[in-house]
Amino acid sequence: MRLSPLRRGLYAAALSATMTFAGAVPALAQDDNQGTTASTPTAGISKVGVGKRKLDVRAGRMVVVTGTVLPRAARRHTAYLQIRTGRRWHTIDRDRTGAQSRYVLRDKRRHPMSARVRILVRGDGVRAKRRIGRLNVYRQALASWYGPGFYGQRTGCGGRLGYSQLGVAHKTLPCGTKVTLRHHGRVVRVPVIDRGPYVGGREYDLTAATARKLGFGGHGPIDVTR
Repeated sequence: MRLSPLRRGLYAAALSATMTFAGAVPALAQDDNQGTTASTPTAGISKVGVGKRKLDVRAGRMVVVTGTVLPRAARRHTAYLQIRTGRRWHTIDRDRTGAQSRYVLRDKRRHPMSARVRILVRGDGVRAKRRIGRLNVYRQALASWYGPGFYGQRTGCGGRLGYSQLGVAHKTLPCGTKVTLRHHGRVVRVPVIDRGPYVGGREYDLTAATARKLGFGGHGPIDVTR
């Protein structure tokens, strides 16, 4: 059967459209498959949990930090206990997480020190970290306190002593040096603001406000580090 020129043109256009649509289907299916592969999730660490922490100790005692890497997984990670010295973080202990993703980190510090501390976790191409405060390793020193009768007077480091002034007096430490003190479980970190004490055997003189925060009275031993 012969077709007129008009009908032949319509038939050719319909055939061309059908072939174009049929050729497009495989391409769409391929794009869908690639998208599914790329969106496959990769497991990672969502939280570095910290349970027990023992960060205020005397020199020679054990520092302890325990916790769990979440979410718990069969894969193992390495947890690092790190302290900040200068501009760098230094590892003082490490532990491989167990079947329940738990870690136990310990270290015995033999000399007084005070530094920021964090937990770093690495493994399976992931990295997570969490700062957990300061590590304070103390020694004992004899101390006293002062205040009444000296309020309003100039201190050895400049400024004037006030009722609420936090700080300590020391004979040789540079003014502004931060000192961490502990007494009966209370901890305070204050600067050197004055010179003294000038009573034999005593190393630090606490301002009255510092003594109140620590519950320290009279004179006697106190834990100190810097």
